[in-house]
Amino acid sequence: MERKKIYEMIVVEGKNDTNTLKSWFDCDTIETNGSALSESTIEKIRLALKKRGVIVFTDPDYPGEKIRKTIDRDVPGCKHAFVNKESASDSRKGKIGIEHAGRIELTAALMAAKPSFSEKEVPSDHKEISPSDLQRAGLIAGPLSKTKRELLGKELHIGYTNGKQLYKRLKQFRISYDDFNKALSKVEKELQD
Repeated sequence: MERKKIYEMIVVEGKNDTNTLKSWFDCDTIETNGSALSESTIEKIRLALKKRGVIVFTDPDYPGEKIRKTIDRDVPGCKHAFVNKESASDSRKGKIGIEHAGRIELTAALMAAKPSFSEKEVPSDHKEISPSDLQRAGLIAGPLSKTKRELLGKELHIGYTNGKQLYKRLKQFRISYDDFNKALSKVEKELQD
């Protein structure tokens, strides 16, 4: 089986992530080796962004989110790929990590990677989703809000978030009002079935 080529450099947390990705894809990685990113690692990511582009693909847990936020702050303009916790879990070892996800989940996440934008870069014609839209949709402070956010994050390929993070991530990845509503409809249909 031919491995799919990923042109961008993929930022991962460690060697196991690299080995898993290289077993399925023709790709290059930058390993952070933990959540305390060194200045030399940040410089490698900056250079990679200029030369090839970058996809940040960290574990769906607190340390992975911390790395993602640091890179987003220090090296704006990277793409971000997400897998959900269930896809990245090793139930036998009780661990979560990219290295535990399968080829199908990894491929879907990498193909759906989205660039992150600062608030200054949002075009004037972009209709923003408001906190009150999230509240009305039952994504904040409702009985099923956590489940809905989980399913919505999966549907939009933006990962799981709490209510406050969801608002920020929708803006960060310029999720359109239409895409938000389509994904929300799928989530609500899934919850009804």
